[in-house]
Amino acid sequence: MTQRQTSDATTVGPAPAAHSRRLLWRLCKSGLLVCAISAAALLIGFAVFAWHVPKHEVTLNRDGDGIVALTGGASRISDAIELLAAGRGKRLLISGANPSTNSDEISRLNPEFEKWVRCCVDFDRSVNTLGNAIEIRKWAELRGFQALVVVTSNYHMPRALAEIRKQMPHATLVPFPVVADRQQRSGPWWSNALTMRLMMSEYVKLIFARLRMAINPGAQARELT
Repeated sequence: MTQRQTSDATTVGPAPAAHSRRLLWRLCKSGLLVCAISAAALLIGFAVFAWHVPKHEVTLNRDGDGIVALTGGASRISDAIELLAAGRGKRLLISGANPSTNSDEISRLNPEFEKWVRCCVDFDRSVNTLGNAIEIRKWAELRGFQALVVVTSNYHMPRALAEIRKQMPHATLVPFPVVADRQQRSGPWWSNALTMRLMMSEYVKLIFARLRMAINPGAQARELT
């Protein structure tokens, strides 16, 4: 090998390695930028979610054909029965009820509302919010209901409404968010670690629910049964 060939080999050899390092650095910077943007979007989304979670129970501005209560939080069932007794709906569905929950048990816990519980309360045994929505749609179709008062915890209301709207896109949904006394006493959600974890957990579940719906937006409700 001549001296010129040796010099050329020495000069050209490191260039691909330098190019690879620059490319790797650009990829790393792009990845970090994407992560930063994603994190910012999640934080902003959580802030919007938390801002819109009702801090106080609302006064209904209209009645429904039926009332649905999604179980899992304090006061949901009792508040829904009070709405039924007040004539805010013709029947009540307690969705996601424990197998041991029945009219006798509800009447024992709410003796002043026994008359309404005996005549006008139905139950389903669904185990999650998607299951709640499917059973609510079946119940509403069976009864011919097109307007529903939805009773669930304030932090759970956005996901519950999203799932029910997916199943019943043409129905009128009237939210009645339940705010537990403990939440009201504990002050702002960010001042209580337990409430903060609950809100963040619910926000993540809402994101996954919306992603699932977005992946297959044309799915028919009956395909999920």
